[in-house]
Amino acid sequence: MERIYHQSSYEKEFTAVVTGCRKGKEGRWEITLNRTAFFPEGGGQPCDTGVLGGAQILDVQEENGEIIHYADRPLDEGSTVNGEICWEERFSRMQGHSGEHILTGCIHNRFGYDNVGFHMGSEEITIDFNGVLTQEELDEMETEANEVIYRNLPIEILVPSPQELSEMEYRSKKKLEGEVRIAVIPGVDRCACCGTHVARTGEVGLIKVLGMIHYKGGVRISLLCGRKALLHCRKRQKQVAALSAALAAKQDDVTEAVKRLKEENGRLEGEISRLRLESAEVKAAAFPKKDGLLAVFEEMDPVQLRKYCTLLYEGGKGTIVLACSRKGDGYQYVLGSASHDMRSLSKKMNACLNGRGGGSSLMAQGSFQAEENEIRSAFCRCAEEGIQ
Repeated sequence: MERIYHQSSYEKEFTAVVTGCRKGKEGRWEITLNRTAFFPEGGGQPCDTGVLGGAQILDVQEENGEIIHYADRPLDEGSTVNGEICWEERFSRMQGHSGEHILTGCIHNRFGYDNVGFHMGSEEITIDFNGVLTQEELDEMETEANEVIYRNLPIEILVPSPQELSEMEYRSKKKLEGEVRIAVIPGVDRCACCGTHVARTGEVGLIKVLGMIHYKGGVRISLLCGRKALLHCRKRQKQVAALSAALAAKQDDVTEAVKRLKEENGRLEGEISRLRLESAEVKAAAFPKKDGLLAVFEEMDPVQLRKYCTLLYEGGKGTIVLACSRKGDGYQYVLGSASHDMRSLSKKMNACLNGRGGGSSLMAQGSFQAEENEIRSAFCRCAEEGIQ
């Protein structure tokens, strides 16, 4: 089986003989070839996709040393077919994988940390290290990695003999057997790798670190490389420009402007909350004192509604008080009483009104999926049954 992608990562098209074709699961066909440029998923790198003899290649996997091309239609066994990989996708992954080697090499050389996990996802690349970095150290490593790009160093793929391999220092996440491929960036990294790479570091274009979190005693770093990194930076720049215009602030001052806006918003929310509670007090005071049931329907937030209900039953405006406010297709509610068990009443009303919620003997709250007239009727019926 000739693996063209190991000979050259830049081969976009090729011809091959179909050595096998069998029907697989989910309407896909499993095709084998005598040679292929399609990279199978492995080493943290996704597989190539593309076209083979008119069939769409949806997935490529290596199973027991055999490369299986999963296609949307069958191909004749023994036929010679043309293959074409999705080059934009392949080159982006070459940039990403090479960029990962550069950043990992810089971190390994400076701190001695090992790369213990690597995944090239559709949204970002993640690398796991078995040591901790500060944000300042990570910024320094990002700068150093991009300086490696500027130097446009060659990326060489070596296939050493077993004897040569035994005498060679290189990074590897696991013990390897058989043929071992070593990706070498002079003075930066030397790592066992089965993936595809660019020929020189300059082709990576840009390495942009997106973030870092603590993970399993070390850190997980997320990043983008090449065209994806450029598009990410462009998107973020447009977002900053839009915020700058909306806040009437210079782009360099956007962060401080947002902080000030957040502080002002917090102050205003506090003032609004105070005024809402004052409004609830005024509304509650307007009711005459009386025994019996009281159902009120107002437009209030949950905090205001609870306060309103408490003021009503503690102020003697009703023996049992039901306060409701519209929420979506139903109502949020609060039940309160100084003399009757609201937990029990809440359960009865929930059963009648497709409701949910609960609470204590003094107060219960939740929501009803019902209309106002249905709620009023159920309140009278359930409360009277409970009182009796």
